[in-house]
Amino acid sequence: MLQILTNRIYGRLFAAQVVAILGTGLLTIALGLTAYDLAGERAGQVLGLALTIKMLAYVGLSPLATALVARLDRRRVLIAADLIRAAAALCLPFIGAVWQIYALIFVLQAASATFTPTFQAVIPDVLPDEGEYTRALSLSRLAYDLENLVSPVLAGLLLNLVAPSGLFAGTCIGFLLSTALVLSVRLPQPEIRAERPFSERLIGGSRIYLATPRLRGLLALNLTVSAVGAVVIVLSVVVARSIYDGSDPDLAVILGAYGAGSMIVALALPRLLDQLRDRVVMLASGAVAAATMLLAGTGIVLTGWPSWGVVLVLWALLGAAIAGVMTPSGRLLRRSAHSEDRPAVFAAQFALSHACWLLSYPMAGYLGSAIGVGSTMVVMGLLGGAAVILARAVWPRHSAQELEHSHSDLPAEHPHLQNAERRGGVWVHRHAVVIDDEHRVWPTSG
Repeated sequence: MLQILTNRIYGRLFAAQVVAILGTGLLTIALGLTAYDLAGERAGQVLGLALTIKMLAYVGLSPLATALVARLDRRRVLIAADLIRAAAALCLPFIGAVWQIYALIFVLQAASATFTPTFQAVIPDVLPDEGEYTRALSLSRLAYDLENLVSPVLAGLLLNLVAPSGLFAGTCIGFLLSTALVLSVRLPQPEIRAERPFSERLIGGSRIYLATPRLRGLLALNLTVSAVGAVVIVLSVVVARSIYDGSDPDLAVILGAYGAGSMIVALALPRLLDQLRDRVVMLASGAVAAATMLLAGTGIVLTGWPSWGVVLVLWALLGAAIAGVMTPSGRLLRRSAHSEDRPAVFAAQFALSHACWLLSYPMAGYLGSAIGVGSTMVVMGLLGGAAVILARAVWPRHSAQELEHSHSDLPAEHPHLQNAERRGGVWVHRHAVVIDDEHRVWPTSG
């Protein structure tokens, strides 16, 4: 897997991703401490609203930002977004009021909503071989999981040397290092097949996404991931501190078990995906995630909480199952659009997946307080399971293969009809389909 890091461009982009997410991890911790200093017991409310603003920025601004920068050089877009994030992080130590937290978080996350889909869309062009791209996706998953483990440790070490506001400097340094690494490489630019008006660039990614059966399946699985993941992210602190009467290190342990399960699967997936189709792996993983949540919650409601060790195993299994859904998702996006359309499609995934989290986060928090963690696990497991059933229904088994279909609206000399044959007054041919100017809807029959 590490062999792909010898690719000079990808190696530097991966390093940029790692330092940026480490900086973001420090930002999360520093923001919590700053919110406590400013709001005291209201810190949770402040952070909750800050996270809501983050999700709203992701959902609302990602397609808009991608449409605005679609004609610009990708390298310059990434550098500008990183510099904006660094500037916002640099301002955070000087915050004196709660509203300033909200404003800066909005600016920072708006820049991230531009950076992330653009970055994700570059990687398939840097690594056109699907096997190498799959390994890159696994490395990316590992990087995010390691951040969950490394950032708290790094923050703890830094807090022995600097004030909490000093963590924002670490965030700023991370974004500046990311900028320098992106600046050091030349990125491939997609061939523009046709100039598109702004309105088409704005909705084009969502149109392609929602018209592609496998991506509709991915959207349903995004809901499974958010339903199960929200329980882990929102309620792990309740499980560790209240139910098992643990301490802060116990919270780190339960989240570490979740991350460890995710990392193990991320390491195994490249070989597994060489043998099995994405649909099989992703639907099975989603089913395991939902079933584990549902059965564990049912057992807790009926018989009470198991031993601490069993909970750690359950959390590790949840992490493994979620990684089985999320890691291959980039492969679906890659093969579902031409290079020029990929930023818009990645932006649609970014926005729609975060919309699922925007639903699941408050749902898990409210239900956890209203009906208890065990019952919440049952409800979220049922929601995740229903989403898996929906994904299986809308994602046809053979949608990745070549499909025979017809064209009645293209002239005979059109380049797309080069190998087509005339039948019954229409042009018929077979190839792997993506939604584009020649295929506005998904073929349903020959």
